Amino acid sequence: MSPVKPQPANRLILLGAPGAGKGTVAKALVDLFGLSHLSTGDMLRAAVAAGTPLGKQAKSFMDAGALVPDELMVGLIADRVQQPDCKSAAGLVRFLLDGFPRTLPQADALDAGKLGPDLVVYLNVDDSVLVDRLCGRRTCPNCGSPFHIHFAPPKVSGICDRCGTALVHRSDDQEDAIRKRLEAFHRQTGPLVGRYAACLVTIDGAQSPAGVLAEVVSALRLRGAIADRTDDSAHAAS
Repeated sequence: MSPVKPQPANRLILLGAPGAGKGTVAKALVDLFGLSHLSTGDMLRAAVAAGTPLGKQAKSFMDAGALVPDELMVGLIADRVQQPDCKSAAGLVRFLLDGFPRTLPQADALDAGKLGPDLVVYLNVDDSVLVDRLCGRRTCPNCGSPFHIHFAPPKVSGICDRCGTALVHRSDDQEDAIRKRLEAFHRQTGPLVGRYAACLVTIDGAQSPAGVLAEVVSALRLRGAIADRTDDSAHAAS
């Protein structure tokens, strides 16, 4: 009997603590595989700005200073994935989601909306490394250019290369604030690692960005998890 051909994973989720490198990996996977990168924050702002029915509901919660309910966020995702950029040539929904789910109830809501992941990529990085990464960030308050005192230092210490403005160390990049964010991640989002164990790929996120990306792409291709853009027609015919 011939082995069963692995099917591509069309619905991917990125998991990782603040500073783990999700944004860098997401951009690279979008460029490589033509996936649509879905940010719940971007979707929420777009729906509110457009005045869609779900956007109006979300705005009512936001105006009251309340959290947008999980089911409403899943509704926004469900609306978003109907757009053409989230469909393969075969008509399959394809997306890369990060920032959601962050809790087990959110994962339940995603499953209830039939948008659960085919594959979850978890960027695992020790807290000490994350603290070092985030504490070293510096930002230009004028033009927004990002720097890092170790990995991407400015040419002149403390001064923006682009506009010459003094760089700032944001309050949310201070060690105490970072450790509180990491504690919240482990408490709220950490349980998702076990929840998604059957479809989880764990990557050592402490490597260089190039090393992380190479390992992610290798893991996805080894598992037959994702098709290149040019493979859509082949999968449609199989």
